[in-house]
Amino acid sequence: MPTYYYIIILITLSAFFAYINQRFIKLPFVIGLFLLSSLFSLIAIVIKSYYSLPFDQIRELVINTDVSKSVLNIFLGFLLFAGSMHTSWNKLKKHLKDISLLALGGVVFSTIFVAVSFYYVSHWLGLEIPFLYCLIFGALIAPTDPIAVLGILKKANVPENIEVTLVGESLFNDGVGVVIFIALTGMLSSGAAQFDFPHFGLLFLQEAGGGIIFGLVLGYILYYLLKTIDHYETEVLLTLAFVMLGYFLSAQFHISGALAMVIMGLMVGNFRKKISMSDTTTEYVAKFWELIDIILNALLFLMIALVMVVLDFSPKYIILGVLTIFILLVSRYFVVNIPRKTSKKFLMINKSESKIIILGGLRGGLSLALVMSLPPSEFKDILMIVTYICVAFSILVQGTSIGWIAQRILKK
Repeated sequence: MPTYYYIIILITLSAFFAYINQRFIKLPFVIGLFLLSSLFSLIAIVIKSYYSLPFDQIRELVINTDVSKSVLNIFLGFLLFAGSMHTSWNKLKKHLKDISLLALGGVVFSTIFVAVSFYYVSHWLGLEIPFLYCLIFGALIAPTDPIAVLGILKKANVPENIEVTLVGESLFNDGVGVVIFIALTGMLSSGAAQFDFPHFGLLFLQEAGGGIIFGLVLGYILYYLLKTIDHYETEVLLTLAFVMLGYFLSAQFHISGALAMVIMGLMVGNFRKKISMSDTTTEYVAKFWELIDIILNALLFLMIALVMVVLDFSPKYIILGVLTIFILLVSRYFVVNIPRKTSKKFLMINKSESKIIILGGLRGGLSLALVMSLPPSEFKDILMIVTYICVAFSILVQGTSIGWIAQRILKK
């Protein structure tokens, strides 16, 4: 079955689920779509036990379509650029210390804490997952994604510093998490069986430093090109071309395309924007990338739903997934409260705000995209199932409850 058919299925299902959600369920877009995609997977898995023919075709479709490369090479660049372009640098600067601590220190701590905990829990269950794979899992599940809850938090009238901190943390920890993930998978592809800190350190510096510098260069070139014309169709096309070409070139240079897209997106959305783009262009560019972000998240949820249908579930994998939810909650508690309780100079938030930030640390599309991009191995299916369970809990439980919990916390 051609790849084009796969795209037809994804687009059709995502449009249908989006309509059902907006017409009847009326949940926030990301939460509603993920809920319906999850229900689709569960129903399909149950039916698969009795009638296998359509699922054999789905399995063939998923295997023959190089999902891993398409997710890593296409989705991530678009998602990270879109998220950073809509972020206000002026607001971020006011809380840059908190954001930097959570984004950098939080991701590093979460990666290590989750990896060690996941290693021992998986071995306790009899799943001999190597520690390098546990580190990779820790890196891909560490970044947070508050997009699903931002609208809910606004309705709950949470203070602006909480909203800005969650957005800024997510923006930068996405880049940091992807750099760590790529460095670790680079070790894996080079044949390393164990974690090699010097090798990892060199890969991290190359990916992170190169990505930031390349992002600044791309951002300035794009700023100059946008400044010299006033034609919104061309300017939208230029942003699209720079994201696609920039992410592609980053891979060729072996530097972080993720950080490059974050930096370039911040520059497009903030650096002398009044000079580089007219009000009309700004509106069209913003709406175009907002739509791209929504469509890609929809496709991503449907892709993982189809992949879940063809995986072979084991009770041990599900138990591991449930236990990992508790590991993530404990890790998030430590990430926020250790610096807050150590010194007010580290994290300038009060106890009530820390509770909302802990609950707002959702895992989302990025974690799914990263785990799907892993090279085939006997451990990939386990990590995919565990990641899906963690993201499902994060979006469907934390995402739907954080609004009224935040209101109750703030009333105290």
